[in-house]
Amino acid sequence: MTPTILGVIADTHIPDRTDTIPKAALDVFSNSQVSAILHAGDLSVLRVKDLLDEIAPVYAVSGNTDLLLTRHLPPVRYLEFESVSIGLVHGFGGWLRYIWDKGNYFFYGPRKFSYYENLARRRVPACRVVVYGHTHVPANYWIDDQLVFNPGSPTQPNVTVPALRTSVGLLHLDQGNVRGEIVFV
Repeated sequence: MTPTILGVIADTHIPDRTDTIPKAALDVFSNSQVSAILHAGDLSVLRVKDLLDEIAPVYAVSGNTDLLLTRHLPPVRYLEFESVSIGLVHGFGGWLRYIWDKGNYFFYGPRKFSYYENLARRRVPACRVVVYGHTHVPANYWIDDQLVFNPGSPTQPNVTVPALRTSVGLLHLDQGNVRGEIVFV
């Protein structure tokens, strides 16, 4: 049986921060022959989903910049591929938390984004894989028996992390096993 590969992307921010998804990011998904693409929010416009749909079926959730899309996109998705449960969220903690975090950033500078990781895990606690976005910082690690995965951003890396590059992710599923991969583009 051939392993299943899922493309993972988040925080594309089109057209508010850039015009399009870089070709290198799209090529990662095409060349990997992904079975589906998971978008962890902040598409900004539905044409992003349409573009990705040309490669593989897209499962997306709303992010904090997707105000106009909220009636089209759910805030949380529960998915299953090859008997692996996946929880897909943006990781945005609500507007009050967002304002609080921005104030802390302004006064104290960048901090570890564990709040968003914990929030994502609380929203989908029973899933084997938690996919989230919002921070623009890639994450790929295990906590107990749960993979915590953030693909970063293919259009705008987080400026608070020195030398961070644009990125997308791949989830490799094989007979119930899962492995995350961050791909810098």
